[in-house]
Amino acid sequence: MQIVTRLIAMTRARQLQRQFQQIERNITALPSRTRSRLAIMTLREIGQASRCEFPHLYGTAPEQRYMPWGQGTELGFNRAQSDNPEVALRGIALWLAVAYHETKESPYPSLQPQHRQLLRVLRELRGAGNNEASDASSQWIRSGAAA
Repeated sequence: MQIVTRLIAMTRARQLQRQFQQIERNITALPSRTRSRLAIMTLREIGQASRCEFPHLYGTAPEQRYMPWGQGTELGFNRAQSDNPEVALRGIALWLAVAYHETKESPYPSLQPQHRQLLRVLRELRGAGNNEASDASSQWIRSGAAA
């Protein structure tokens, strides 16, 4: 049974890696202002998922609870491919949140690199959000509104 479980984990790791590459390309193509919005959306999605009984199944219908993994990443990935920019942004945030929780404390070595990559992207997004906020506050201070 352990061999089958490891094989399933390796298959999932490959699937997440393929999806992650596309998600990362989508994030890179975003302008910096949109990236800061994505950072806020992703943080909100991660928080909402963490309040669920099973955070890695966030976005999955309750009757599909006993599948090897949830449908949240698939749903988020499909939305990320949308032509509608708002839907795509929400899809990326959903994908990042579910993949984060799915790989967070995984005992399988094949999923740990995906978690490190997710943490790197989340750090970059957080940095983009912080830079955007500091730019806005410095512009506000330089304007006459602060006086």
